[in-house]
Amino acid sequence: MSDPKGFLKVRTRHEASNRPAGERIRDWKDVHAQSGFQPWTKEQAARCMDCGTPFCMTGCPLGNIIPDFNDLVRQGKWEEAYQRLSMTNNFPEVTGLICPAPCEQACVLGIHQPATMIKADEQTIIEQAWQYGYVRPMPPQRLTDMTVAIVGSGPAGLACAQQLTRAGHTVVVYERDEEIGGLMRYGIPSFKLDKHLIDRRVEQMEAEGTVFRTNTEIGKDIAWDELRSRYDAVVVAIGSGVPRDVPVPGRDLDGIHFAMEYLPDANRRCEGKDPIHGIDARGKKVVVIGGGDTGSDCLGTAIRQGATSVTVLQINPKEPSARPDNQPWPTYARLYQQTTSMEEGGTYEYNTDTVGFVGLDEVNANGRFNLDDTGLACGFVAGDTGHVTGVRVVDVHPDETGVRQRVSGTERIIDADLVLISTGFLHPDTDTLLDQLPVELDGRGNVARGRKFETSQDGVFVCGDAGRGQSLVVWAIAEGRSCASAVDCFFNGTTELPAPIMATQRPMALPRI
Repeated sequence: MSDPKGFLKVRTRHEASNRPAGERIRDWKDVHAQSGFQPWTKEQAARCMDCGTPFCMTGCPLGNIIPDFNDLVRQGKWEEAYQRLSMTNNFPEVTGLICPAPCEQACVLGIHQPATMIKADEQTIIEQAWQYGYVRPMPPQRLTDMTVAIVGSGPAGLACAQQLTRAGHTVVVYERDEEIGGLMRYGIPSFKLDKHLIDRRVEQMEAEGTVFRTNTEIGKDIAWDELRSRYDAVVVAIGSGVPRDVPVPGRDLDGIHFAMEYLPDANRRCEGKDPIHGIDARGKKVVVIGGGDTGSDCLGTAIRQGATSVTVLQINPKEPSARPDNQPWPTYARLYQQTTSMEEGGTYEYNTDTVGFVGLDEVNANGRFNLDDTGLACGFVAGDTGHVTGVRVVDVHPDETGVRQRVSGTERIIDADLVLISTGFLHPDTDTLLDQLPVELDGRGNVARGRKFETSQDGVFVCGDAGRGQSLVVWAIAEGRSCASAVDCFFNGTTELPAPIMATQRPMALPRI
């Protein structure tokens, strides 16, 4: 049992320190100065109240048994803590670093004190487990004659693959890129998620029997219907790859790119590979459209590349620092959190809408422009070519009904040599899938599925962002685990694999991406 007075003895939350900003922007290494076990780790874990109703577990889609592993951390029982954590989470080193921790916002202690450090405990447990050799391959005791193809090697695909491999099925993961990991590999910068964390998990999975096929694009190198004919089941875990565009005048100018063209280039350079798009922020004035996590990643990356300035535009107002009344505990509240990239420099402009891009011949003396009756910027010549030199913006504020309205007289131009669009994703890229193995889509363009992740095609399942829509890594892992349970049940009529969520389950409140 946990210390019943732990939260009374230790009332403050001790955050791990980061490396000085001036030091870390000169490299691509982990931003954290402290990770893993610290002198204060056990006493911080003792703050867990061991609630009769642990709402933290409700906030976590994986159903992590948080009070149990917190108490094991308090006692320094690392192997037992690892066993308890790994029962529900395949990749705690990932969630411990990049998950926004809905579990902590649901922590009962958080009603009147800073919440328990659940993320830090996860990260400490898994790092101690790797250090002491507790993380070992878990190959199945026997093999079945069932085969599964999983398309996509992001967190959903990898979690699904590991669960099905351990159940004894023959699993092959197909990845179109040259390395495994999906957006964990090519989307999230190395200073937030070191790629050796992915590599060591891939080695573990290979030792368990999972087979990986890289540089293989399903729909092009192998047709979807051919893949289905080869395997007893197919899992679609291709993510949500179609970006949301900013279709305003001047969009066809050079120097305007999606974030997921820019960030993979930077990650490829870090791994000694040639970039695909050749985008580099060095010596440029950068404007990032979109102020979520991906926009923050663009900011930190551009600073490290040597951008002369970085401005991040966010159409929404700055988040409140305290929980608002319309986002009550234990739901996930959209609160202001300064990311490590925001500590390193750059400027955020809130309540700012993009209404056009400026080319070489469009900047006038005062940098202002007029809006026509449709609210779009006047003066842009259709078909104009050249390189972007600025972003036309205007302030927006909600009216009494909550609808954003542009504020007259606030029009201005922000200088830019490089514009990065980071406004989220619409849906998965399903063109070849629909042509070769037609599945039904939902109203948002995602692959439609039933309660058990089944699509309209027999033996074809979908998990992660491809079916849910753009979401969080913790939801992707939960979906991968649940989808594995559904596939195993499809084979055997029953399953012992855990299913933490149903395909129709939604979070209490989804954080902004």
